[in-house]
Order: sequence, then structure tokens, then C-alpha cells
Amino acid sequence: MQISGFDLTLSNVTEVARNPVVRVELAPGVYPRLAEARAVVTHILAQGRTVYGVTTGFGKLSSVTIPPPALAELQVNLVRSHACGVGRPLSEAETRAMMLLRANVLAQGMSGVRPLVVEQLLALLNAGVHPVVPEKGSVGASGDLAPLAHLALVLIGEGEAYFRGERLPGAVALARAGLGPLVLEAKEGLALLNGTQAMCAVGGLALARLLELAELADISGALSLDALHGTVAAFDARIHAARPHAGQVTVAAHLRDLLAGSDILDSHRDCLRVQDAYSLRCMPQVHGAARDIFEFARQQLETEFNSATDNPLVFAETGDVLSGGNFHGAPVALALDACAMAAATLGGIAERRIERLLNPDLSELPAFLAQQPGIQSGLMMAQVTAAALCNENMGLAHPASVGSLPTGAAKEDFVSMGMTAALKLRSIADNLAAILAIELLAATQALPFLRPRRTSPRLRQVEDFVHTIVPPLKGDTVLTPYIARIQERLSEVLAVANNTAAL
Repeated sequence: MQISGFDLTLSNVTEVARNPVVRVELAPGVYPRLAEARAVVTHILAQGRTVYGVTTGFGKLSSVTIPPPALAELQVNLVRSHACGVGRPLSEAETRAMMLLRANVLAQGMSGVRPLVVEQLLALLNAGVHPVVPEKGSVGASGDLAPLAHLALVLIGEGEAYFRGERLPGAVALARAGLGPLVLEAKEGLALLNGTQAMCAVGGLALARLLELAELADISGALSLDALHGTVAAFDARIHAARPHAGQVTVAAHLRDLLAGSDILDSHRDCLRVQDAYSLRCMPQVHGAARDIFEFARQQLETEFNSATDNPLVFAETGDVLSGGNFHGAPVALALDACAMAAATLGGIAERRIERLLNPDLSELPAFLAQQPGIQSGLMMAQVTAAALCNENMGLAHPASVGSLPTGAAKEDFVSMGMTAALKLRSIADNLAAILAIELLAATQALPFLRPRRTSPRLRQVEDFVHTIVPPLKGDTVLTPYIARIQERLSEVLAVANNTAAL
């Protein structure tokens, strides 16, 4: 894969993050831009001009002019002092995404770094040297300073990195990969630290997962609807054309397609029930609204992936070096907070469907889908677990972006908290995956009670696949491993549904 600085997509980022075998290199057109921007920095140094980030300190210390002999030391000190993260390391995939995104920003040629800096970053990525980056410590204002500093530490032969499964000192990891440390020159330490690439990496991978989970929510919801003798009348295209939100229209069509040809639907078309509960009837409106939010976030993130988020920015065509605020994470933080609410909503409506499947007063099915209710508890506790996960998501969905705390001696007096938003979204996505796994478990355990009638051809393939993971239960058993097995294979469930659609 080649990067130019301007055309990364969420799909590209996900591919590189999840597949260490994918090699990344700079597009040929990047090199002239990098050289022109670096020439501007070199000219400033030769003139002895005072320019923020080039010949001065940073933040509150921007009024301090740095003498030329100390400029290289300044860059190293900046990286060391800002490597102040705490908590668990980011995953390998998240770290790889962050490295790719930072290289792409530098490739735009607006940071004034030498080509060697970007090449070295990509060399680490391609060699599988993954810096140890603690997940907490960024307020997402002057960029993700702490996470990016931990990344930069390994570039200069310090810090720690994972290499072939081992956690090693940075210098050792570089040596084992056949690489040497980078010697930073003027502005290059700052150029590696300023930007939103940590929140974009964590939030972007969480969003990629949510886009899959949104489709899965339709599938598990359709299975639940059929098991509960629901109707597709509410999914009529005319209803949704009258309120044509894109996500709503898409979900209604998806549900119609999923349920087409169901024997169960045919068996109760003339029953007296005219409408279902909201958790069934309003899936297009609720699932669709979540999809619209996720699509908005995708657009925001892809714009951010291909934006210059450094400070100051070098404009080679005029020789200007301008200080601004493109590092501020608000565009990302607000989008991720919106995704958190949307994902929590998807989990909430799925939990209500789980309740309906297990509650005999609502389902016309055996209590808790037990073979011998009373002697057996069936899936009673599965709904309890889903409720607990929903409650956790309610708290996590509180927006991080409204919680600014001033930092940097009040120079950075309004910050985005975008990294917090990203980390919360990752947790919500994990919980949503578990809730949908529980719904798939419950719905596929319910459907055999309706034999000989079967669900639609598409959903029958899903039901049969899930039964290869968890066969119809004959009695009470420990449910945790079954839920975990389904959750681990959700991507396969989606693939089965989509492959069937293509037949």
C-alpha cells in the first residue's frame, strides 16, 4: 500500500492495523513536498529567525528562544518529557493504526520533517516493531501528546516496543529488526507529537467494528422478530419513503430481505395482532439512526486521517510557518461521543428483544427458553448479563467532549478529551458485541420451538451456523463459554448472512 497524505480510508487503516503482513510505503510524489517543506525550516535556521516550534520552546514556554546548538537536544527532551502515559498498552492493531496515520500526516509535507523521519516510521511499521503506548494520558488538545511521544521514543531508540511477541527496550527491538535509532533535528520531535492520531486509531478501529455490529443488529433483530411471531408490515418501503432518513430506509430494506420467505411469517399473516412492540417494529428507525451517526463519524474520521494536524504548519509555496490549532481533537471527539450514544442505543433495543424472547408473558415461548421451566432456569441469566452491559454502556455514553479541564498552565485552556471518547467507544463496542451475541444465542435457541416451521432461507443459514457454535441446549449449562464463542465469531455470522444474500 502506498500513502500520499491525502487518500487514506477507514478500510485502509483497518487493513493495515489488522494485517501485519501489509507493507506500506510512500508514494513517489511525497518526496518533493517533503524536501520543499524541509528547505523552509533549514532557511529559517540559517537566518536565525524566531519561529514557534522551530527555534522556540513549546506551549507556555513558546516565548523562550532556543540557541542553535541546543535545538537537537530540545527535540529529544520534548519527546522524553511528554512520554507520560499510564495504563494498559494499546493493542497491536491500535498501535499500527496510529503509526500509519502519523506517517500519512507527515507525508503531506506541511510539518517540515526530513523524508527520513517518515521512512523510519514506516520501517518500524513494516518490520513489526510496535511501540508500547500506554492508553491513558491524552486530553486531545495539542494532539495526543503522550501517546505519540511513546511512539516517538522508540524511533529514537528509547522507550519500549513489542517485537515478535516480546516486550523489549526500544533500542533492542530496533536492533533485532535491523534498524537504527533516528537522530532528531529541528522541529522533528514536535512534528511527531502534534496530532490526533491516537484518538483516530482507537476510535477508528472501534467505529469499523461498530459498522459491522450495526449490520449484525439487523440480523439478530430479524431472528428475534421471527421467533416472536412478529410482522414485517412495519418495514413496508412506503412507510420509510415517507420519512426518508438514509439509515432508516437501508435498515427497513435489509430487514425485508432478511425475512423474505420465512415459513413462520406465513403461518400468522392473518392473526389478530396488528403491531409489534417498539423493539421489533421500530428497528428501522432506531438501527437506522445509529447507522447514520456511524456514517457521519466515518466522514469526520476520514477527513481527519488526511488532514494536517501539526503545529506550526509549513507552507512551502510561500515560505510561511503558521501557528494554529489543527491539533485540537474536537471534530473527532464529538463524532466519537455521538457514536457512543448510538452504539449504546443499539445495545439497549437488543436487550429489550432478549427480554421478550425469554419472558413467557411476552413471547408465547417456554419461560426462559428452558426445556423444563422451573426445574431448569434456561437462559434467564443471559438477559441479566445483557442488562448489566447496557447499564455500563449508559455510563460510558456520557460524552467526554464536554468535560474540558485546562492544561499547560492555562495555555491549553479548552481541550477535547478525544482520547477518552475513543477509549470509551472501544468499551461500548465490546459490550455491544456481547449483547448481540446473547441475542443471537437466545433467538437461535427459540426458533427450534417453532418447528416444523423454519425462518427465512437467509436467516436459516445464520441459525444453522450459530448452532454449529452452540447446538440447541437440552438442559441448564454454563452459558459464559457459549456467549464468548459466538462473540468471537460475529464476523463469520455476518459473512454467512451476506454470502447467502449473494446466492
